[in-house]
Amino acid sequence: MVKKLFTVFKMAASVFIAWFIIHSAFIIIDGISDDGKKADLAVIPGSKVNEDGTLSERLEQRLESGIDLYRSHRIRKILVSGGLGKEGYYEGSRMKSFLISKGIPDSLIIVDNFGNNTRATVENTLQLRTKLKFSSIMVVSQYFHVSRTKKLFKDRGFKEVNSVSPDYFEWRDVYSLLREFPAYYIQ
Repeated sequence: MVKKLFTVFKMAASVFIAWFIIHSAFIIIDGISDDGKKADLAVIPGSKVNEDGTLSERLEQRLESGIDLYRSHRIRKILVSGGLGKEGYYEGSRMKSFLISKGIPDSLIIVDNFGNNTRATVENTLQLRTKLKFSSIMVVSQYFHVSRTKKLFKDRGFKEVNSVSPDYFEWRDVYSLLREFPAYYIQ
């Protein structure tokens, strides 16, 4: 009986590991893919703002990707979304300041300072749909984050969602990939 239970456990563990590997490969491939499409609105979720008010390298790279999209005429407007970090800064406001310092017109930047998580960013963005008159979105985030973000938009009936991710990788990505596996199914 114990041997049979151990065999079942091994099989279940093998299936789970295979599922995790296939899912992670999907996230990575989807996240680094760029089909070159255009969109009405780039949605850039926030990330860490440092204690001195500067942006983390990860967040700065997301914004640089958004700037590249704007300069190559692939997007018309940029929505930056993030909450109040423990450092005391609203991510969205700090992101807007960065974009303006890089020459993006103030009038083309929309700030959501209540995007405390991915779900809130998606909900807040969709609430602005009528006001901003967009029919397509380009999610701009780290490669491991775009699949879940696109899925959340699509789950809420918004189908015209593509993505771009910066060419920025760090060791923290290993943890992030592990986190995205359950988050993809839970959110």
